[in-house]
Amino acid sequence: MNILVTLIIGLIAGFLADKLVGTNKFGLIGDILLGLVGGLVGGLILGALGLQSTGFIGSIVAGFVGASVLLLIARAFK
Repeated sequence: MNILVTLIIGLIAGFLADKLVGTNKFGLIGDILLGLVGGLVGGLILGALGLQSTGFIGSIVAGFVGASVLLLIARAFK
C-alpha cells in the first residue's frame, strides 16, 4: 500500500511541476519519476531551509518543489 501512495504522490507532484514549468514532455511515467526524484530533492531543499514536509499534502509540496527545481535546471541546460 505504501508503494501505491508513493506513486500517487509522485504522479501528483510531477504533474503539477510539469504544468507549472510548462514542459508537458514527460507523460505519465515521466511525471511519476519526476515527482519521486523531486520528492528527494524537495526534502533536501526544505530541510536546508529548516522546514518539514509531513503527511500527504506535505509530501506533495516537497515533491512539487523538488520537481520544479529539477525542471528549471533541465530547462537552463537546453
